[in-house]
Amino acid sequence: MTASKHRVAFQGVRGAYSEDAVCQYFGPEVESVPCNEFEEVFRLVEKGDVPHAVVPVENSIEGSVTVVSDLLLDSDLTVTGEVLVAVRHCLISHPGSELKDIKKVYSHPQALGQCRAFLSRYPQWEKIPSYDTAGSVKMIKERGLREEAAIASKRAASVYGMKVLQEDIQSTHQNYTRFFVVEKAGSILDHGDKTALAFALKNVPGALYDTLGIFAARGVNLNKLESRPRRGRTWEYVFYVDIEGHVNDPKVADALTDLVRKASFVKVFGSFPRAKPPAD
Repeated sequence: MTASKHRVAFQGVRGAYSEDAVCQYFGPEVESVPCNEFEEVFRLVEKGDVPHAVVPVENSIEGSVTVVSDLLLDSDLTVTGEVLVAVRHCLISHPGSELKDIKKVYSHPQALGQCRAFLSRYPQWEKIPSYDTAGSVKMIKERGLREEAAIASKRAASVYGMKVLQEDIQSTHQNYTRFFVVEKAGSILDHGDKTALAFALKNVPGALYDTLGIFAARGVNLNKLESRPRRGRTWEYVFYVDIEGHVNDPKVADALTDLVRKASFVKVFGSFPRAKPPAD
């Protein structure tokens, strides 16, 4: 999808992987709107200050972004798109710095963990957790110390005028983050081949078994099934599901009708086109 004048909110600072997702989905001319917290992202869209937001929902190594799952459940926003971003970490420092100058490395704890094999080659470096990948680049830029480096995306280095000391330092190249595009839509998209939803079950024996049978009996494939505690309801759980097909597909519509009868509640987040794998 391309567009030239979209305003799209994301969580993080300029150069974040979430901003990569924004640009990948909407095109390079998009106006991205950085937010400090996910709650702010959702609030801007709900208030109509921006028409769209892009939020991470799942990483292929670290799993689901639970705060986003909770916000999707509590909001009235609709999922209208999906995008996959390859996570390729770089070691970034000041234009005049070299590897031999580095003494401290900052990044988000997950990024530090994902680059463990590379970092183990430099036991003399102090590895310091930070709140954000791109934010770490911004921080060392402002501090101006040549001995400091950060782990973030290549684009983050470009955004802040910093130097990439080494590319692709992650331990595995099979590292992807999946993002949802959300908006305040009056209805679900009338096209798409994937649907995201959540439901809770009645507390009776065999409830989950019977529920999964609803989809199996109709040949509806589940791409994801995950349970999360239901906020404000002790020991109650919500199941987050991605299924193949659009809500208007006859077999999907029939399955959802049956699901509504058996579940204590059902919420469809949206139907949308499946994301294409990012180009290597």
